[in-house]
Amino acid sequence: MLRKETNGIAWHEFEGLEGSGVIHAFLTRLGGASAPPFDTLNLGHTVGDDLAAVEENHERAFAELGIRREQVVSPYQVHGAHVRLVSQAHTGTTQPATDGLLTTTPGVALLLRFADCVPILLFDAKQRAVGIIHSGWKGAAGNIAAAAVTAFARHAGSRPGDLWAGIGPAIGPCCYEVGEEMADTISQISPEGIGVLRRREGGLYLDLPGLVRAQLAEAGVQQITLSDVCTACHTGEWFSHRAENGRTGRFGALAMLA
Repeated sequence: MLRKETNGIAWHEFEGLEGSGVIHAFLTRLGGASAPPFDTLNLGHTVGDDLAAVEENHERAFAELGIRREQVVSPYQVHGAHVRLVSQAHTGTTQPATDGLLTTTPGVALLLRFADCVPILLFDAKQRAVGIIHSGWKGAAGNIAAAAVTAFARHAGSRPGDLWAGIGPAIGPCCYEVGEEMADTISQISPEGIGVLRRREGGLYLDLPGLVRAQLAEAGVQQITLSDVCTACHTGEWFSHRAENGRTGRFGALAMLA
């Protein structure tokens, strides 16, 4: 991924989308106004941070990305598998109970928030559609990746083979230890022949980005790029719910058709 920074605001972009007409950014935790443990560019309103600081953080991030607040659509994320089409009519709103947004409308900015869960950026260059999906382990259990591919087909006429997918910074198999009950659930929903659970030092570790990649591939997506950035390993740049014991902020993933 390409790292960019202006005025203290740092973000990462996928090299594969250069010149595609998609404005996108995985914003780090740097450059904001929030105090610890939400330091500093926390974009989450529901984590206990000072709301004035959260609003300031949004203003700073949008300013550096050249986006106006009134262009943005966000969801209230619930770890489900619902993906919603949005348009100009939805700008400036928070969509209820939704973990994925897609749009075919230029100038509509999609913003989702993360702190270990997997951000999925989907883009169809032929049909000119873009989306961002939030997949934690519960979203993966509900196969939100496949739901997103279906939503692109239904709302944009996308063929799975035409979709480009980027899997952003998320907790990696190096850090995501899980219990036996979750491991049983993951084993049942994992695509056949895909090993995403690793046992070491008496513990079980989940490769959540690997599971999401396998689900996308099973749904027919052929172009998949992984960031290979573990949020729990790199808390200097990313918020991590696991590494920071549940007391932390949320970083933003944003996408918009130019």
